[in-house]
Amino acid sequence: MNFLNVFSKEMTEQWRTYRLLIVMAVMAVFGLASPLLAKLTPEILKSMPGLPPGLADAIPVPTIADAVSQYVKNMSQFGILLALLLSMGSVAQEKERGTATMMLTHPVSRLNFLLSKFFALAVTFLISLSMAALGCWYYTLLLFKAMPWDSFLAMNGLMLLAFLVYVAVSIFCSTLANSQGAAAGLAFGALVVIAGVGALPRIGEYFPGQLFNWGASLMLGTSTTAWPALWVSIGVIIVALLGAWQILNRQEL
Repeated sequence: MNFLNVFSKEMTEQWRTYRLLIVMAVMAVFGLASPLLAKLTPEILKSMPGLPPGLADAIPVPTIADAVSQYVKNMSQFGILLALLLSMGSVAQEKERGTATMMLTHPVSRLNFLLSKFFALAVTFLISLSMAALGCWYYTLLLFKAMPWDSFLAMNGLMLLAFLVYVAVSIFCSTLANSQGAAAGLAFGALVVIAGVGALPRIGEYFPGQLFNWGASLMLGTSTTAWPALWVSIGVIIVALLGAWQILNRQEL
């Protein structure tokens, strides 16, 4: 079986297990809700009883920048969480159930086995993020004004790349583990390490979290870039997948 056949099998599984629909629904909801929250939050705060005199006037009027910031915040939180949840058991679960052994007894290379999982998840997040982006753009148009498509697409492309870093790292952790529980522990441990080290000054400039900041800056018209984080993110994806391949080659299934 070549790569396309295995990839087709993975996409069919994404559909039949409702993973694609669930991720699409969750991300679409947060995409739609982002500009709505940005618009309504100041109004809710102003309507709170017992608000000190003059404080209501100090609450700034919401702008398109608030919608963008809310969208990036929601995607950076829930998108990363979904990336871990969907991919952390992708290999370990199949090893635990014995389906990996059945699959690899066919003429399927272990590299194609891993790549098909990665690209199936990449397509899942591409479709889901596209739905979220369309919802966010449309509601921002209704509540504020139209966002420039070129910057908005670039922002979402950078966020997709950040998600794929966590997908690749989770697949690597899943290949290391022999059970889904162990894979989950390793994946969340990796998330904590990436988030912790990424928060450090200077070192954090090379971590995928900077891609969200870069995307937001494109929409807000600032000159912030994160090229080191982009190249490191691409490198981490490649290294994680190659590492998973080498580990899987040495495992007895």
